[in-house]
Amino acid sequence: MNIARYISRRMDGADSGSFTHSVTRIATVSIALGIAVMIVSFSILHGFREQIQNKIFSFGAHLQLSRYDTNNSLEVAPISEPELRRQLARYPQVASVQPFARKTAIIKTTDEVLGVVLKGVSEKHDLNSMRQNMVAGKFIGFTDTAASNDIVISQKIADKLRLQVGSPALFYFIQQPPRVRKFRVSGIYQTGLDEFDEVYVLGDLRQIQELNAWPDSLVGGLEVRLRDFSRLDRTFDQFYEQLPYEVRIEKITDQYAQLFDWLQLLNRNVIIFLILIIFVATFNMVATIFIMILERTKMIGILKAVGATDNQIRGMFFFRGISITLKGLVIGNFIALGFCALQYYFRIIPLDPENYYMDRVPVAWDPLVMVLLNVATLAASILSVLIPTYMIARIKPMVAIRFD
Repeated sequence: MNIARYISRRMDGADSGSFTHSVTRIATVSIALGIAVMIVSFSILHGFREQIQNKIFSFGAHLQLSRYDTNNSLEVAPISEPELRRQLARYPQVASVQPFARKTAIIKTTDEVLGVVLKGVSEKHDLNSMRQNMVAGKFIGFTDTAASNDIVISQKIADKLRLQVGSPALFYFIQQPPRVRKFRVSGIYQTGLDEFDEVYVLGDLRQIQELNAWPDSLVGGLEVRLRDFSRLDRTFDQFYEQLPYEVRIEKITDQYAQLFDWLQLLNRNVIIFLILIIFVATFNMVATIFIMILERTKMIGILKAVGATDNQIRGMFFFRGISITLKGLVIGNFIALGFCALQYYFRIIPLDPENYYMDRVPVAWDPLVMVLLNVATLAASILSVLIPTYMIARIKPMVAIRFD
């Protein structure tokens, strides 16, 4: 093998200015561009999926628990929060639990009228999940003992009703007897998802409890956030079997099935795209090694004539192919990480929120995926290098030496 490494190093110098040198450059560039495109694609896809999921989770967490009844409207029968919390305390996979309640209302301004859903949240609500969606004002939560009159509306609702931070808004609740509440806009959010932006207004849970004449112990339901989202289906089955029959359990993936199906479709498209990139890079490597072998047929014949074995000569081309691959991987990783860093910190590529649900191309860092992509590319290149080297065994020394 020392002979193979020595000859391989000599080949690096012998290639200068030759046709083989141009081919190896093409193979290096192909691998570099391939790994760069794969890393950037996965980073953007992961960032896009993470951003969309976080927007969805800010309105629904992972699991939603409410009282089971035949009413299919957004306003459901109340459920006891302390009792249900005691039952959920048995499950270590539960990260947090936050109560909520919903009530339909009509917002009336001087010129406009709009139907919305007021979602009441408490001081237990995850503020960080919602603050990432804020575009004006702030979402401070509700911690006072008295019901707060502050609300957070979407940018679409604000535009339709000509409201801004600090504006008053009259809410009419259709019930017996009808109720009217005057709220103040404390913040404006924007998710880019019509399922939320056109419907939901966030307010204090105590307001809905007072409107429905509920005691503090009754809420519309509980939103459960898990420690590991990948365990969603398993936890759902466990809750379904062990919680009381009157508790309705809904997965966030079922509530917003269209959005999650769309994300799954994106995953499949990217995987197909990456397979094609690896195939092209592998094909280029096979072609490169074939050309190197054909150009050095006479040298292979001489080496065999002086006693070199097929494995020694095969190792020479193997090390050459691996060096090309590693060089391409280094260059490709440098390009990909540089581009991702520029986009992550400086946001050089913007997006239209109306079409893409966010204002910039998202980037998420996943070291494990990057390592796996490099390993997969290296493994594919090793296999592609080994395939043409077996042609060396068919080369006869007497024929090769006379080969022109």
